[in-house]
Order: sequence, then C-alpha cells, then structure tokens
Amino acid sequence: MLSRVADSIYWLNRYVERAENIARFIDVNQNLLLDSPSGVQQQWKPIVVTTGDLEVFKERYGEATEENVIRFLTFDSNYPNSILSCLRAARENARSVREVISSEMWEQVNEFYLMVRDAAVGESYYQLSDFFYQVKMRGHQFAGVMDATMSHNEGWHFGNMGRLLERADKTSRILDVKYYILLPSVQDVGTTIDEIQWISLLKSASAYEMYRKRKQHRITPSRVVEFLILDREFPRSIEYCLLQAERSLQCITGTSPGTWENPAERELGRLRSELDYTTIEEIMQDGIHEFLDDLQHRMNRVGERIFEAFFALKPVASPLVLSQTQTSS
Repeated sequence: MLSRVADSIYWLNRYVERAENIARFIDVNQNLLLDSPSGVQQQWKPIVVTTGDLEVFKERYGEATEENVIRFLTFDSNYPNSILSCLRAARENARSVREVISSEMWEQVNEFYLMVRDAAVGESYYQLSDFFYQVKMRGHQFAGVMDATMSHNEGWHFGNMGRLLERADKTSRILDVKYYILLPSVQDVGTTIDEIQWISLLKSASAYEMYRKRKQHRITPSRVVEFLILDREFPRSIEYCLLQAERSLQCITGTSPGTWENPAERELGRLRSELDYTTIEEIMQDGIHEFLDDLQHRMNRVGERIFEAFFALKPVASPLVLSQTQTSS
C-alpha cells in the first residue's frame, strides 16, 4: 500500500474520532452543570485544557465562558482541532482515497461534514444538545460503515489503528483533567458533587452503564480510573484500545505476537505489555496525573514511530532525484 493512502486512511479515522470525542466532552459538561448543586461555579476551562490548546484559546477568546469554549471547540474554522476543522480534514483525506474506501464511507463522512458546516452557519445554541448527540451518533455510524463495507485488509487496519490511538489519547486526557481541575476543592472529595463528576466522566466515555454492569458497586475514583485505564473488554478503555491497535499493527507488518520488526511495533508493544502488568494500586500510589502524563507522552511517541515507519517518504537512492518529505495532517 502507498504511504500516501495509508496516511490518509489513518488520519481520516483519527479526525472522525477526535470530532466525536470533542462533542462528548462538551455535551457531558453541559449536563454536569445542570446536575450540579446550586452555587457551583461553571467549569469550562478544563474542557479546553483537555485539548492541550489552552494558550491558543486564551490568545483568541480570553475568558473561558460557555459560549467562547463551544464556539472555539465546535465551529472555529481557524482552529485545526475544532469539530468543523476535524471533519473538513477527514473529508479531504477521504476524498484523496475514494478509490480505496467504500462509497458508503465517503457518503457518510461527506454528509457528516455538511451537517456540521450547516450548523456552524446558524450556531443555534438552544439546539446544541441535539447537535452534539448527532455528532456522536454519526461518529458511531462511520465506524460501523467502515467495518461493514471495507475489506479488512491493510487499509482497514491503518484506519482502525488511527481510531484506537486517538480514542486512548482522549480517554487519558479527560481522566487527567477531571482528577486535577474539575474538583473545586479537597474538601469535596467523596461528596455528592464528587460522585456526580465521576459519573459525568464515565458518561463522556459512554462507560457509565458498562461500569455499573461490570463492577456492580458504588462509584469511587480508584474503580473508575481502573475501569477506564486497565479494563481489557470495554472498547474505550486505554488498555483495550492499545491492545487492539497493536493487533492491527501486527496484521499490517505480519509479525507474530510478542515480536517486533520496527520501532513502531516495539514502542506500542512495550507500552501495551507494561499496562498488562500494572495495577490500580501502583497507579494511585505513583499519582494519577504523573501516570497519565507519562502515558500521553508515550502514546505520542507511538504516533511518531508509526509516521516514521509507514508515512514518511524516504529519500530516493539516486543523486539526480531530490528527496521529499511528508508531514501528517
């Protein structure tokens, strides 16, 4: 498979997954404000912190009000990680590989983008709850259409890997922000507002019902963290995402489990295997923030190694031909 094609399918899926996760963060935060006790200060800044682009937001919008944050993360066409920009990029990547993906995939991502573009024109805030629900559902639909209509060959595995790595990254970020920023004070630990926020966090990952069915006990920080990081069966936990991403990577390279041929396989396999033997007690003892911060840096390295191994154009072995470089979207 051409590196250009693999790159486009990989980023097509990452962008769709990123748009869906941004909708989750905003929608759940709105619901959290409705469920919080009276007098609790609105918390919109943590949602921007989740993206890692707080400084960009401050320069362009200043105060983190509900309206500013929603406009920045949803409809700002100049911000590359807004829902609108992500779907525009996803659509362009899909357009460039229409001969490889199914027609249903192209129709799905094209309609998805047009829906968000039309919503951006009106920015009807009273209808945003339904809008974010539609973004989440269309993200699910795209993943389902891809699984049902595209051959599960190299191209599919590149797309699946991109989706799962993006999902793992966003799960780690929302966990990190909740633990250190959303809670108003230490005195609120274990109170009703604390439990409401952990429930909100589970809902942001569509994990609330599965947590209840799996754990069957009251919600506590350590058990929520364990479920979203170490559970091997829930499809939005970090452990599950990395495990399945590694399987797709091995299908691409043809290597056997437990072996590696390139730095991308080594980096991902090493991270996944360490999670296999990590306990929630070790995470809590070392510090959730420290653990997640290290995890995010290592997942970024996995992405860098994947780019170097599969997407970066190598210099042609001829002194008469200029070498080229390619950057990811």
